[in-house]
Amino acid sequence: MRADHAKVTHQLKIARGQIDGLLAMVENDAYCIDVSNQLLATIAILKRVNAEVISAHLEHCVKEAKGDEEIDAKIAEVRALMKRLMD
Repeated sequence: MRADHAKVTHQLKIARGQIDGLLAMVENDAYCIDVSNQLLATIAILKRVNAEVISAHLEHCVKEAKGDEEIDAKIAEVRALMKRLMD
């Protein structure tokens, strides 16, 4: 992975902390809207991390691909990923 490891790791640890908090909220029967708000905050972090990883992939892996076959394969990977993001 070519993304900034420190940045990605930090954000994932924050998300992990939020998930731990969510588990505690569910176990303590917290208010549904509070749980949902915390879920949305966690999802937002994961989306930002994913954007960072995809951006790094485009900047490094795709840009550094050699030959038409490898370039086409990298573009196909990104297209497939974009399709999954849209579903």
